[in-house]
Amino acid sequence: MEKKFDIQAYMTRGVEGIVAGALKATLKDPRESAFMLQFAAASKKASKRRAAAEKAGEHIPPFLIASITSSCNLHCAGCYSRCNHATVDAEPVSQLTDAEWLAIFREADEIGVSFILLAGGEPMLRRDIVEAAGKMPNIIFPIFTNGTYMDDAYFKLFDKCRNLIPVMSIEGGKEETDERRGKGVYEKLLSNMEALHNKELLFGVSVTVTTRNVREVISQEFLETLAERGCKLVVYVEFVPVTEESTELAPGEEERTILRDGIARLREKYQEMVFVSFPGDEKTSGGCIAAGRGFFHINSHGGAEPCPFSPYSDSNVRDTSLREALRSPLFAALREGELLKDDHAGGCVLYEKRREVEAILGSPSR
Repeated sequence: MEKKFDIQAYMTRGVEGIVAGALKATLKDPRESAFMLQFAAASKKASKRRAAAEKAGEHIPPFLIASITSSCNLHCAGCYSRCNHATVDAEPVSQLTDAEWLAIFREADEIGVSFILLAGGEPMLRRDIVEAAGKMPNIIFPIFTNGTYMDDAYFKLFDKCRNLIPVMSIEGGKEETDERRGKGVYEKLLSNMEALHNKELLFGVSVTVTTRNVREVISQEFLETLAERGCKLVVYVEFVPVTEESTELAPGEEERTILRDGIARLREKYQEMVFVSFPGDEKTSGGCIAAGRGFFHINSHGGAEPCPFSPYSDSNVRDTSLREALRSPLFAALREGELLKDDHAGGCVLYEKRREVEAILGSPSR
């Protein structure tokens, strides 16, 4: 008889691994290390709350992705958020207020969420929300940013609030980064890294992995560029094609193997850095961990979605709690069905199977 996959145990091990890696990465910085020790204790308590909920028949994921704005100053090639119309150039309409986001953060803390990834758009456009997040020390907030709005005021905030960790998007070297993100972005990112390093602040980078750059972004040359500037966290995110023209960029089995083997090698060589791959090896995690299995997504106007790449929702946190959103018919159907475990060509199973997701909802929705 096949043993049932234990998502709670799997996610707990994942969180413990990230926390242990973060502690190792900060050993040479007393202030950062002291905060990480405090967070490790808070994370353990959060894990116990999630385990208690699991016993009561309620699954609480340790991760939440919060897209706090639909605005962005860049037009990166192939941006999933713009292709899904989640990021627009028009004045934002009906976005969650600062107070509403703070209420979400507080509830997340209460139910046992340990990490809230701040995204957008460009999250640093909403400084008040980032400042509010800094007042929640039981939760780590990686801020996925294009880096162009980082300034002295933000450096001071990161120094004061060690639970805020800027994670800057980079595509590899100068040519690749500027080609996708715009001229001058690469140099701005390096300048930010050096300033953060000089101030002894923890930071990371996010790398969108494609068929074109997979070898470069796991190369020693690229990692040395990051390591010598003090980077302690590298998040590899597989490119998700949201147009037919970009399908060729989505990593397949060959690229995933290259990435997986490369990360294993990098973890041995750069032991003071934390490496995270998303979605990673879904075979070992019992399928995709979206829809509340391991994480879920709140968009800028409150819609609870399975993940940023699958912009479908049947509940809004303006009208309900996080707990209730996690029990929504859409999330329940996805978790209890086989869709998240289905084989798929690359990137995101829910995007590839979007017709089936729409069928669960009854019609396309946002």
